[in-house]
Amino acid sequence: MNIKKFVFLITMLSGSTSMGICQISNAQKDSLFIHQVEDKLEPDKVLHAEPLYIDLIRDLGARKGEKEWNIGLGITDNLKFDTHEALIEYEWAPINRLGLEVELPFTFYASTENGLNKSKVSSNRLNSLKLAGQYTFIVSEKYASSFAFGYINEFELSDFKSFGNPLVTGNVFNPFFIGAKRWGNNFHTLIYTGPKIEKNFESNGNSINFQFNTNLHYMISGTRNFIGMEINKTFYGDFNSLCSGRKCDLILPGMS
Repeated sequence: MNIKKFVFLITMLSGSTSMGICQISNAQKDSLFIHQVEDKLEPDKVLHAEPLYIDLIRDLGARKGEKEWNIGLGITDNLKFDTHEALIEYEWAPINRLGLEVELPFTFYASTENGLNKSKVSSNRLNSLKLAGQYTFIVSEKYASSFAFGYINEFELSDFKSFGNPLVTGNVFNPFFIGAKRWGNNFHTLIYTGPKIEKNFESNGNSINFQFNTNLHYMISGTRNFIGMEINKTFYGDFNSLCSGRKCDLILPGMS
């Protein structure tokens, strides 16, 4: 009887110890993950959740030697035809805190309705040659914050039917600013904002969009997965080229 009671007591103590480890293991995993990103290598870097809708050039506070290939695929059902999107990009950090990127985005169209006039469906195309850079000018582990500015330039290309006639149909200028902060170990906020100015060479016209994107993410404790909310706001309008004298028009008719 005494032996049975002793074995039962040992089993209960072991179970209690395991429960105690489980209760703190998720928090320990979170701290270890943050330590691995921020302190394992030099220089300083802060762990931030990267948005899905916005494509950051590299991680904020990128370290020299980081590099990455990405392939993206997407499909949109337009009832009478489908739009297939694909992209290939390469991003790397030649020096600390500077990220560079080259991207080739493609769009392909497929009819889903018999007898649909193909002239009503856009032609397949390599949308543009996209070149981008991003520099993180402030990295603060103490305040778990990072601030960066960057620039994206897109040379818009003609579709495959008229490829090379002309080759480049327009140019897109997109400077941007990023501010990000982590609150504790799990909550992440990020703001991405900047104008996007498009110049069409054929019409010699200009248009401007202003993006203001706010993001809130939560890292699920004990994992490296995030859930969150991204609110992407675009102010749009027409931007007439500078007029003679001092007169210039900037129209912002709405927000989407």
